Amino acid sequence: MSQGMPHDVPSAARLVAAVRDFLESDVLPVVEGRVRFHTRVAVNVLSTVERELELGPAQHAAHRARLDALGFASDAELAAAIREGLDGPDLLDALTAAVRDKLAVANPGYTAAPDVPPRR
Repeated sequence: MSQGMPHDVPSAARLVAAVRDFLESDVLPVVEGRVRFHTRVAVNVLSTVERELELGPAQHAAHRARLDALGFASDAELAAAIREGLDGPDLLDALTAAVRDKLAVANPGYTAAPDVPPRR
């Protein structure tokens, strides 16, 4: 076991990467049509899982810190406050950071776009 984790190597991240590599290198070049499309979808899903495994813990901590800074214990509490009219630059900054974190996992190409200054 490594670093107090209950599972031996390879890690979940390495297993996901191995399957993604296999699909990209061995399967994708030899399939066509519907199977090729679904293989591409599977590769994209595995890439998303890899990013979530890598970035998730730090993103979770950052999200928790943003909620704490705004004074909320959960996303549900924050959403309720927004429905009641909560507004302001701190909220906008927190929501922008949350969306950037989500995009960094779901589609990092979107976060590579030039920064657009938030509307104030």
